[in-house]
Amino acid sequence: MAAPDLAESHLLGWLSTVGLDAHYVRAEGDHLFRLDEQGREIPVVDFAGGYGSLMLGHNPPEIVALAQEMLAAGAPVHAQFSRHPYATELAARLTAIVRRETGEDETYNAVFANSGAEAVEIAVKHAELDRALRVTELQTEIAGHLETVRAAVAEGTAAVPEETARAAGLDTRGGGAVAIDGLVAHIKEVNAARAGREPLLFALAGGFHGKLMGSVQLTHNAAYRTPFAALGTPARFVTRDEIPALPKIFEEERVDLLDLALTGDEVTVVRRRLPLLCAFVLEPVQGEGGIQPLDADSAARIQAACAEADVPIVVDEVQSGMGRTGTFLAGTGIGLRGDYYALAKSLGGGIAKTAVMLARSSRYRPQFELVHSSTFAKDYFSTTIALKVLDLLEADDGEAYRKAAERGAHLLDMLRSVQRDFPDVVRDVRGRGLMAGLEFHDQSGSQVEALRQHAQGATLGYALAGKLLRGHRVRTFPTASSPNTLRFEPSIHIGDEEVAQLEAGLREICALLRAQDGPGLLEITPAA
Repeated sequence: MAAPDLAESHLLGWLSTVGLDAHYVRAEGDHLFRLDEQGREIPVVDFAGGYGSLMLGHNPPEIVALAQEMLAAGAPVHAQFSRHPYATELAARLTAIVRRETGEDETYNAVFANSGAEAVEIAVKHAELDRALRVTELQTEIAGHLETVRAAVAEGTAAVPEETARAAGLDTRGGGAVAIDGLVAHIKEVNAARAGREPLLFALAGGFHGKLMGSVQLTHNAAYRTPFAALGTPARFVTRDEIPALPKIFEEERVDLLDLALTGDEVTVVRRRLPLLCAFVLEPVQGEGGIQPLDADSAARIQAACAEADVPIVVDEVQSGMGRTGTFLAGTGIGLRGDYYALAKSLGGGIAKTAVMLARSSRYRPQFELVHSSTFAKDYFSTTIALKVLDLLEADDGEAYRKAAERGAHLLDMLRSVQRDFPDVVRDVRGRGLMAGLEFHDQSGSQVEALRQHAQGATLGYALAGKLLRGHRVRTFPTASSPNTLRFEPSIHIGDEEVAQLEAGLREICALLRAQDGPGLLEITPAA
């Protein structure tokens, strides 16, 4: 008797309706392999690329050999609360690469994790610890000032003018002298209320940062976020059109604590900015948002506004980083500099599940290491593999980055040629390096009921991906928050033949869409 299917069987059932329920038995390079009815391997070109996890392809020989060597040698995986020289070396090498690309001298402290969503959450979690500690430090500083002023008034060397009391928000209509004790008590009450406000998180609209309890609050897609809105601090999403207004947006959210100072023999009120703005989170190239690159001007405006308001920038390079766009960090090409970086996916070489959060050392709080931990993070196996990944990316003076740029340019040229021939079908082609997207025009007004229903249900991209898989042995998927956009994120080894195979499939799909041939696109027939 077969075991019941309890592993996301609902999702699998839906995948079967669009022809994506393939069973793969082997993976190598840019190919996955399934079996036909005679048990023979059928190769499928994988342009999904593990959602950006396979910069080096499936099962890179050098990574597989290293993994086998470590496992055969009994490498320790669980050695928590001990020395981790391999993790130390990895952190140092990552810092060196970031410093080289950004031109900055500062170092970065590393906190390891198991997934991209975790790395993003760790960055925001650290930013909140830093913010909370800065609030406490400011309150302590203000408390010292209040006592100094109180003592001066008690000694008779200073007095509290009526306008000072009004500036602090006290009602002075009754006239008479202002008591310093009453003023200090009032300021403490006001400051306690203001300091207790929830932090404010900002994220660029269209972004995807994970589906965990915290990271989903930063993910713009309401379908993922809304069911869990009550479980976390909501982010304020800033659209691209709003980026020039960021200084004004930050200023509108400004909250000040009250402080007292001595100006000669008079007590004056000083307003001190409360560290209320926790972080601004963004991707240099939005992956799930439809492969949407950020431009250099927008990056500069975000950078300047955040620096002015002292808002740390969290750069989510989970999908775009590790060389995918032609530089180690996708932000490098647009001048984006982060206070925090989140890296994952290709960091594990397609084998290990690993991630890292890099925090600018000038912001880093050592206390974080006592309040955050992860059982599998920072282990010998995953960090050693990550070191090997860096070896392969950095070899021959960064040949892998140049290859990503060259292969990506070839892929984008092909996609643009398809767009030129089918402008009525293809709305846009976007991307950088080996992170490309092709967006189809909306079909929600189609006269073909099946096409219209798929479009209105945001599932047409999956149906088109099913056609590519069944008819052309090409595997890809739409982006989650832009379902009319197919994504293409192969490895640096993708060849011209495989790109041509994708082109043939896309051209057939475009021709069928132009002809509004619903059966030709959507009927589930046995895969070739």
